Amino acid sequence: MTETLAPLVAAARQGDRLAFEELVRVTSAETYTLAYRLVGNEHDARDVVQEAYLRAYRAIGRFRGDAKFTTWMYRITANCAVTHLERRRRHRHEELADDAPLADGNVERDPQARADASALRGELGVALQELPPRLRAVVVLRDIYDLPHEAIAAELGISETAAKVRLHRARRRLREQLFPMYGEEQQAHAV
Repeated sequence: MTETLAPLVAAARQGDRLAFEELVRVTSAETYTLAYRLVGNEHDARDVVQEAYLRAYRAIGRFRGDAKFTTWMYRITANCAVTHLERRRRHRHEELADDAPLADGNVERDPQARADASALRGELGVALQELPPRLRAVVVLRDIYDLPHEAIAAELGISETAAKVRLHRARRRLREQLFPMYGEEQQAHAV
């Protein structure tokens, strides 16, 4: 996809509005998916995507091409999501929508497994939403998008060490919230 985007990016950098519109069309599904995973609901994800593309449109002339366009959009989207969540947190609190599709096809056939997976997904979604936005962004980029620490650091504009520390802290908080007995067992073994 990068090769097919290069001419569009070059044209958009030169001010070709139609080329930028095509970039949006080609990358919007991935951008929306990332935004949804970061903010947890459709309405906020649409707002984040709109803000991300608006920022990208304003900055496309300064896009140097050091990274792929999609990587650049991931970074903009993650930053917009963090900003949006911080703003939302100051004003109100919303629950995570519980209608995201299940990833495991085998779960679809077993009603009990489906119910268990749905309950765990709900608990995980709530736990993710309770993480500070900066920790949530690292978890989503690493554990959902499978990006290496170096790429996460580049996308979020932080050091690789900071990305690793944030990921460790986020996973620890999620584990403590989802499996409180596990944390107590670990403390008992440490004594």
